[in-house]
Amino acid sequence: MIPTLDAATRHDLTDAQWNVLTPLLPALSRYGRPRRYDLRNLINGIRHRIRIGCPWRDVPARYGPWWRVYALFRSWQLAGTWSTIEAELQSQADAQGHLGWEISVDSTTARAHIHAAGARRDSPQRIDGEPDNHALGRSRGGFSTKIHLACDQHLQAVSFTLTAGQAGDSPQLTQVLDRIRVTRPGSGRPRNRPDRVLADKAYSSWANRSYLRCRGITATIPIKEDQKAHRRAKGSRGGRPPAFDPEAYKGRNVVERCFNALKHNRAVATRYDKLAVRFEAVVQIASINRWLKRLS
Repeated sequence: MIPTLDAATRHDLTDAQWNVLTPLLPALSRYGRPRRYDLRNLINGIRHRIRIGCPWRDVPARYGPWWRVYALFRSWQLAGTWSTIEAELQSQADAQGHLGWEISVDSTTARAHIHAAGARRDSPQRIDGEPDNHALGRSRGGFSTKIHLACDQHLQAVSFTLTAGQAGDSPQLTQVLDRIRVTRPGSGRPRNRPDRVLADKAYSSWANRSYLRCRGITATIPIKEDQKAHRRAKGSRGGRPPAFDPEAYKGRNVVERCFNALKHNRAVATRYDKLAVRFEAVVQIASINRWLKRLS
């Protein structure tokens, strides 16, 4: 059965979401030719590709020429527009009380498609922020990229970073938390310090606990069994065990549920992009979609 137009476009931006998004879009230049294609359709085309995970050439014609859709995605990634939109939506959510400050941190693996391989390492046109390994590596799960993410208790991504698939979780805790910057109305500094951080045993290290303690952040991280044994073996020299709240720790599952929601977008669950900066923009757009649903 051929789907109707309504069924085919049911995931496109609603009027309420478009009204939230419109003030955050870059202003059109006063000079030059007017835009030939509808901006809303082009953005919907980008969202369609990320949700479906299809090649850019297979974006339906109803959104406009595929190369126009890709050109908008690429140009806004290079200009940092996707990052700006995501940051503005987070700021609005915080002002409206829709952003929580008990942050859960974890990682997930995105398997890399064969199309993700083959990016040049010696390109004469190096892109700012692109790692040498393109955030691709081989782990037990195969050729993959890891998404290290901080999530609030409302299942919304607050910050994330990408590494190769074989990278460990623990060293990335500080990187993820340092990326949290939520601006506030007025001239004050952006908020970058959560009230509490929840993470599993993989993040139980002296360096991470010291980092959180120095910043005045409550840590809810269980202790590994070998760390308990080492502390007991030292006797009184081992000091007191770190505080741990098992009731608060029950809320850590929100980050797993956030990953599940983001991976409803097939271009997030499987990486098709050769460049890490492009895949980062894909994850940002998936996060933007969730913020728009929450704020509209």
